Amino acid sequence: MMLGGTVFVAAAATAALAMQTAAPVSGTDKAAIEKIVHDYILEHPEIIPQAIEKLQGKRTGAMIGENRSAIETPFAGAWEGAEKGDVTVVEFFDYACGYCRASLPDLAKLVETDKGVKIVYRELPIISAASPDAAKVSLLAAEKGKYIPFHRALYAGGKVTRDTIFAAAASVGIDRKAAEAAMVSKTYDAEIESNIKLAQTLQASGTPTFVVGDQVLNGAVGYEALKAAVDKARAAKAI
Repeated sequence: MMLGGTVFVAAAATAALAMQTAAPVSGTDKAAIEKIVHDYILEHPEIIPQAIEKLQGKRTGAMIGENRSAIETPFAGAWEGAEKGDVTVVEFFDYACGYCRASLPDLAKLVETDKGVKIVYRELPIISAASPDAAKVSLLAAEKGKYIPFHRALYAGGKVTRDTIFAAAASVGIDRKAAEAAMVSKTYDAEIESNIKLAQTLQASGTPTFVVGDQVLNGAVGYEALKAAVDKARAAKAI
């Protein structure tokens, strides 16, 4: 890591000097510059992780930019908040994920306190055997305009099982027969597979994973971190 950081910073310094002088940098000058940078980094090694973090942030932003429409466009009614919000928060989640459940009040507070935020929910059923069934019935609820009530009812039901899925569905007016049909249907496979591919592209480390502007936040980061990410995304749009 030290070597990679040194080369990266030295190359940046050389490029900057070339731009300032508007003339090619000779091999001798380049070696001298790299020696100066090398010595500086040895005295200030803390800049290495900072440089790598910045580079990774740029790469992440580029990946999000290339896939923004797919990431931020919800499946049917799988969203809440401002329909045409100026900042979109996307959560990749699994109903069997305790950290996703713990994030519910943070997202509710965000929607309540910031009327410019739209939250898009993307099913990522990777944790338990019941997760795909929950995701499919959830997407059925989205098609019927009952996504958020179902979403909250299923989380409130405790451990995700077929019985708790059926109970959550019934609580929003979806009968057992319709829920069972959704579970075995291939109708929602393309959406789930797309979400998995997007999560892999973003190098998501698990659930929940949030995408806000050009940032990826892994884990139950809390309200303050989500709000800070929203503010940063909003400020970036204003530039």
